Amino acid sequence: MCTLRFPVGSIQLFCPRFNSTVSAKVWTTELCDVLVVASITKALSENGGLNSLSRDADSITFTEDVVLQVIRRGSVDVPKKLAFFKWLSSIPSYRHSVTTYSQMLKAVTFFPHQYNHHIIELLSMMKCDGLTLDSGTLKLILSGLIKAQKFEFALQVLDYVEKELMNSCLSPDVYCPVVVALVRKNQISIALSVFYKLLDACSMPDAFSCNELLVGLKRGGLKDEFRDVFRRLRDMKLYPLDRWGYNICIHTFGSWGDLRTALCLFKEMKEKGGSVYPDLCTYNSLIQVLCLLGKVNDALVVWKELKDSSGYEPDSFTYRILIQGCSKSYRTNDAMKIFREMQYNRIETETVTYNSLLDGLFKSRKLTEACSFFETMVDNGVRPSCSTYNILLDGLYRNERPEAAYSLFSDLKRKGNDFIDGVTFGIVILNLCREDRLKEALQLVEEMEARGFAIDLVTVTSLLVALHNKGKWDWTERLMKHIRGGNLVPNVFKWKSKMESSLMSPQSKDRDFTSMFPLASDVTEVLELTKAIDTKNNDSNISEDVDIRDDDYEEWSSSPHMDQLAREISSSQTYSSSHLFESSRGVRVMSNGEESFDTDMVNTFLSIFLAKGKLSLACKLFEIFSNMGVNPVSYTYNSLISSFIKKGYFKEVWGVLQAMGETTYPADIATYNLIIQGLGKIGRADLASSVLDKLQKDGGFIDIVMYNTLINSLGKTGRLEDTGKLFQQMRTSGINPDVVTYNTLIEVHSKAGKLKEANKFLKMMLDAGCAPNHVTDTTLEYLKREIEKQRYQKASIIPISTNGNHP
Repeated sequence: MCTLRFPVGSIQLFCPRFNSTVSAKVWTTELCDVLVVASITKALSENGGLNSLSRDADSITFTEDVVLQVIRRGSVDVPKKLAFFKWLSSIPSYRHSVTTYSQMLKAVTFFPHQYNHHIIELLSMMKCDGLTLDSGTLKLILSGLIKAQKFEFALQVLDYVEKELMNSCLSPDVYCPVVVALVRKNQISIALSVFYKLLDACSMPDAFSCNELLVGLKRGGLKDEFRDVFRRLRDMKLYPLDRWGYNICIHTFGSWGDLRTALCLFKEMKEKGGSVYPDLCTYNSLIQVLCLLGKVNDALVVWKELKDSSGYEPDSFTYRILIQGCSKSYRTNDAMKIFREMQYNRIETETVTYNSLLDGLFKSRKLTEACSFFETMVDNGVRPSCSTYNILLDGLYRNERPEAAYSLFSDLKRKGNDFIDGVTFGIVILNLCREDRLKEALQLVEEMEARGFAIDLVTVTSLLVALHNKGKWDWTERLMKHIRGGNLVPNVFKWKSKMESSLMSPQSKDRDFTSMFPLASDVTEVLELTKAIDTKNNDSNISEDVDIRDDDYEEWSSSPHMDQLAREISSSQTYSSSHLFESSRGVRVMSNGEESFDTDMVNTFLSIFLAKGKLSLACKLFEIFSNMGVNPVSYTYNSLISSFIKKGYFKEVWGVLQAMGETTYPADIATYNLIIQGLGKIGRADLASSVLDKLQKDGGFIDIVMYNTLINSLGKTGRLEDTGKLFQQMRTSGINPDVVTYNTLIEVHSKAGKLKEANKFLKMMLDAGCAPNHVTDTTLEYLKREIEKQRYQKASIIPISTNGNHP
């Protein structure tokens, strides 16, 4: 039996029913409540406390205030509070109120992992008592469950309350935590419908739920839905509500190429000031956007403003963005300067930063510098990742060092799976296919699967292309034997079978004798088209020569260049959010699962047909799948353009370019390489400068292939002075000439009779350590014949004196 220091029955002695004054009555009532609460608390803390309370229940006056104080007591465990709460429900003289239920629910919600199952039970008791739950308590319950990652249970609670405990509509702000719960459960469509209901009810959701929803839409790649939510929130003239919201929208719209919206939001942040004034995250987002759109010059200016006048110091993320942007645009000299400044400022350099710079050095043909940089990375205590070794392998293959690459691959395999992954095998298999070492490639596929790595579509299609190019059609069945896991290979062969059936089946004759692409009879017509597009999108291509000033231009600003960009865009009435250059080169296989499977397979078989010279079959495949709704991408168009150029079908080339300009897929660096190659073949290399101007206006950059293409086109038209300037520009920009560059320069100078210059480039090639190839041998044989020919001509024109003797 429980023994109380103050027996519950005797508490009435301390609680007089009548007093002479109001103050005395209040004092004695409060004292009475304190003693009752203390006695109940004491009883609950001991075993059998509820039995003692049951015996003395008739002598205790349970008030709402007493019950609330007991529930709020931290010394009483939640299970004992629940037992006390349920026991009170059984007493005829007492009835719980909405306030006591709310307090009990709050106490349970404070420990959602342990007692969440009691929430529905309490709500059911509340229903039996004929009470309704207030919106504030419900929101508190939902928020607590969401913080505890109990998303499904939070939705169950909401559903129960809506059906059983609500006589009127819930307050709209109750649904804000629900939106967050649905987004984090990856149920974006349901979250979106709930959000729209809130907006339809003319209720503005809180900033946190708005931001969470937009982040979820961005991660899901739901561009149209993101823009629609943003538009509707902007129509209410209340969003973004905080700095986080602005930063989310700036980063998202910028990464989708909508520079205007991003810069206008930045301008709005500065105008509002206060708690939404741009911070370091804002600047980092804008720098990243500019780099993604190829506007590295602008990004570097903004970076300088960030350091000089913004009041913020660049962090590791800032430096990483800039190094990635400079490396991808072949500006390795700038990337190295930024890296050294990063080290000087003692900012931690992560593996991903080293990887970006290492990849840029390899792509710029700086093999020696790249290998030395890798050694520096290891010496600095930065641990290489699988991506680091993949970059090394790809860089060695790219720089004509296949033996070194395969030796490194063999060493990594011996060390175990911690140093390699599926991408590692894919790189080696792809290059073995290019070297016609198909048996070794198939053996690696078996080993890859034995090690537990998944075979991806890139690897399968690389093998498929290599087998078809070698005419080994029967070997395709061996892929089924080598790749036994998963459904990828069966799906590829099913698609191939359907494709062959579609090619064999009769097609509609409605479009017979009509062009597949828009008619463009002359290259100047295409250039006029690009000028029109440039006019339409001139604001998305910010030019440094434009100097637009507003009357209210501030004399001083912490970010004058960003302000200038924002003014230029906001003052334009014809801006289009699309951009005309893709900084990353188009790939044959995008590997986006079922979403891109058809496009990936079309690109693969286009490559197969075009490599065999079956242009008509490739065009038929393109037309069939275009009519079926499979959207071509940059790689698809580039494949057709390349083949048309080889065949000399230049009118079709310009037509493909025109069709490409009407799609949502922008041109990449490969597209511009093909354009210049085509101009060179038709003797219009003089237009190359116009193409380069357009490339740079579209945010593009010149890579080593572009330099080689330009040098070849200009050299064949006799513009050797321009080739020399390009060669110097190439070296100044941080790109090392490769064997193709030197071979081209030697050839064009030899054929132009500039043998001294040709010999100079040969010497430069050898001094640079650039290994000659078979093309070099052919070029040198031609150079040797030209030198001998020149010597013979000089010998044959030596004047002879009148006496028959040489002077």
